[in-house]
Amino acid sequence: MPDNKQVESFTDLLDEDALALLNTSGPELIRKIGIDTIRMVVLDVLSGRNIRDSTEMLTRRRLAALNAATVAMLLRGTAVQPDFIDHLPHIAERILQRKRLSKAERWVAQWVLGLTDKASQNVLRDDAKLLVEYRRRYEAVYADVIRQSIASYGEFQADICLNDEFVANFGWKFVLYLSGIVGAQTLSIRGSEKSVYGKLFERLILGSLLYILGFSYTNTNSALHFRREFWLSSQGARRESDATALWETGQGARFDIGFIGRGNPEISLDKVTRFAREVEMGRSTWYMATIIIVDRIGKESKIQELAQLVDGDIVQMSMAYWPQDVARILNERMGFDHPLVNMPRSEIPDYLSQAIQSVPLEMFLSF
Repeated sequence: MPDNKQVESFTDLLDEDALALLNTSGPELIRKIGIDTIRMVVLDVLSGRNIRDSTEMLTRRRLAALNAATVAMLLRGTAVQPDFIDHLPHIAERILQRKRLSKAERWVAQWVLGLTDKASQNVLRDDAKLLVEYRRRYEAVYADVIRQSIASYGEFQADICLNDEFVANFGWKFVLYLSGIVGAQTLSIRGSEKSVYGKLFERLILGSLLYILGFSYTNTNSALHFRREFWLSSQGARRESDATALWETGQGARFDIGFIGRGNPEISLDKVTRFAREVEMGRSTWYMATIIIVDRIGKESKIQELAQLVDGDIVQMSMAYWPQDVARILNERMGFDHPLVNMPRSEIPDYLSQAIQSVPLEMFLSF
């Protein structure tokens, strides 16, 4: 290619798989990971494991793939424009000054300058005029670090070859710019997945739990048969609940779930008190139990006792047998009948492992 050719887009240097990892919505991302893998994560959470522990390898896999794509992007850019590495910050600045950018193009250009969406808002204050000055200071910092690295560790130079063909020179600038991109990339992806996985797994965990407990799923956000059915993310008169389950005529439960740590007990209590205890549904007035599911509660917390005062229950997902806790609460509140209510704890792991295999996870994600 001619030496005077200029790179105008970073995403043009990425393959379709890499772009998919940047642009994929939550359900599509889970489809790409594989429903069998997701099923194991759901089982882990139903068995008391932390959702963050269970999704860490999913995040790590996505990051590793994007890290590899970033290296390929730098090499392809050098093949198009020999001084590509030297001009990386300038190219990123030029791209970010455009009025309309895809999310993928914006993200990669920000990463080249060591920025994320949040950092860009905080550092640049959404002011394009500040971008030029920021880029200059960014280059100056890296130039200074490169000089220090040469003084401390010596000259670093190597040739990069792909398929036995020379592609680029590998030096301190290449390594440090690559490291900066990967660092910002990691922050962006982790922040994005925290939100994506949280919302998706709320549906997956609640949907799986209620399906295993014998409720039939309806995706209409309202009752169809008014008996032994549930729906997800319903909008009530007073606030949104994450799931609603109906047992027998006049008896049901609302669920709220949050993948948070010990947190502030007042937050969980506030959730309990927002639900109406009685609602009109069909031709009947329904008593609706309230169950709040959280990751864990601090040892000194009085939140469970406080919740009981307002006729609500709180369940901790950190407990290995928490699905049984939910079944027993429903049993006490409305005479709910299910094998889990009196099942010996030694049998619960095998029971959940078998039951999860028949759960229609795809339905909860609206694939």
